[in-house]
Amino acid sequence: MRLSEFRRAIADEFGDDYGRVVTNDLVVASLGDRTAEQALSAGVSPKDVWLALCQVTGVPPTRRYGVGLPAPKD
Repeated sequence: MRLSEFRRAIADEFGDDYGRVVTNDLVVASLGDRTAEQALSAGVSPKDVWLALCQVTGVPPTRRYGVGLPAPKD
């Protein structure tokens, strides 16, 4: 997942305004007690940040790959 795909998935799932709150204010334990933005700045992959946010906010597995994006094939 590229950073642009991460941003699109956040906006699609949470909307622009709440998406900014989720990425800037929500501290996630699995990201080292950092916000998504802090984790991204520290070099954590956008995919790992996205999946951590999905887990902590209760995004259903069917939507964890971004609205309109297909799930990856195993």
